[in-house]
Parts: sequence; C-alpha cells; structure tokens
Amino acid sequence: MNEHFIIQNQPIPTIDIFALFWFLFTWLGYGIFTSGRKKRRRILFSLVNDHRLLWMRQLMKRDNRVLDMTAISNVMRNISFFASTSILLALGMASTLGVRDKIIETVSKLPFADAVPPFLWEIKIFLLVVVFIHTFFKFTWSLRLYNYVCVFVGAAPAHNEQLDTHELWIQRGWHLMNDAARHFNLGMRAYYYGVAALAWFINGWCFFIATSLVVAVLYRREFHSSVYYILSNPLHDYDGAQND
Repeated sequence: MNEHFIIQNQPIPTIDIFALFWFLFTWLGYGIFTSGRKKRRRILFSLVNDHRLLWMRQLMKRDNRVLDMTAISNVMRNISFFASTSILLALGMASTLGVRDKIIETVSKLPFADAVPPFLWEIKIFLLVVVFIHTFFKFTWSLRLYNYVCVFVGAAPAHNEQLDTHELWIQRGWHLMNDAARHFNLGMRAYYYGVAALAWFINGWCFFIATSLVVAVLYRREFHSSVYYILSNPLHDYDGAQND
C-alpha cells in the first residue's frame, strides 16, 4: 500500500490508517467476542471464577481468616504496582511531545522505520497515552474493589454464627471479587495492546502484525493454554510438555 491520505496537509500512509482501525477493532471486538464465548465455551477467567467461589465457601468455614486477608493483600500490591506503572508510562509518553523532532529523527534511523510526519507521530503518542490511562483507571478501580473485599471479609460473620446468612455472604463476596478481578484482567489486556501500539513507531505494517500477534496470544491463553486445561478439568491427563 503506497497510497496516502492527506490530513492537515501531511501525507499519512494508508497502511497506518488501516492498522489503527485494525487495532481499535480487535481491542473492542475481542472483548465482545470473549463475552459471547462465555455462553458457548468457558474462558480462562470464568474457570478462575469458579475457584473464587470455592475460596469464598472455604473462607466462611474458617475461624481464622488471616490467610485470606494476606492473599488479598498480595493481589492488591501487584495491582498497585501496575497502576503506578501505567500513570508513569502515560506521563512519559506525553512528555516526548516536547522533544518530538529529536525522537522522530532517532526513530527514523531504526531498521525498517518509515519517515513519520509530525501529525502522525502525535497520533501515535496520543494512542499510547490513551491506552495507559485506560489501564490506570482499570487497575485503580480493581484496587478499590479489592479494598471493598477486605471490608467484606472483616464484616463477614464467624464460621459458627448466622449460619442461615452464610450463602448470601458467599454470593456477595464472590461477585465482588469477580468484579475486581475482571477489571484487573481488562487492564492487563490493555497492556498487551500497548505493546502492540509500540510497534507503530517502526511502521504501519509492524503495527498491524503486532496487533494480530497480540490477539493470537490472548486467544491462545484464554482458550488453549496449559492453565486452561488444568482448571477446566483437574483430573485431565495433562501433558506437561505444553507451554503457556
């Protein structure tokens, strides 16, 4: 594709426009696809949800729940790291606009890199900033929900008290933790797409290929990874040679 679009009197290669739409289509489309697949074939996230339900049932049977609080705290520390990294990446990418010309000159010297008009460069930076701001909001909301889970664990009745309300507490805790995990999962998925967006700084073809590879990796890990087969059937004759 050697054709160009003219935007603000600057030539934008057709492949760059196509790759950008492909990126947005796959990001939004993959989320819709996995949501629809839940009704026909379970995805990895839903399999882990089953184990969260078991966790809530075991939690309500335990007298001492320090172990549960410790496990939740470990998850929160990981999410906090990703949230902090996301905002730093977004700020770092935005700051490159101040030295745009120098970076364009440096990147243009990379193998296979195309000459980039300033307007297109700004679009590339803006895309990455949007991706990492999106991850920041997903991670921080997930972190907040896990804080609510901590409150839930602290408020839950003892294992030998209010037995008739235990199932209600289990269901509430399960849905609350699932929601927290779902937003964390969406944030991690956006990180993958952020890696694909980095390839756009080389050229549009690399961006298109990187996006396609990200979709393939996500699909394999959601539906065909070793973890999927272990969780879908713990008694399955698992072939240890299969890799994630």
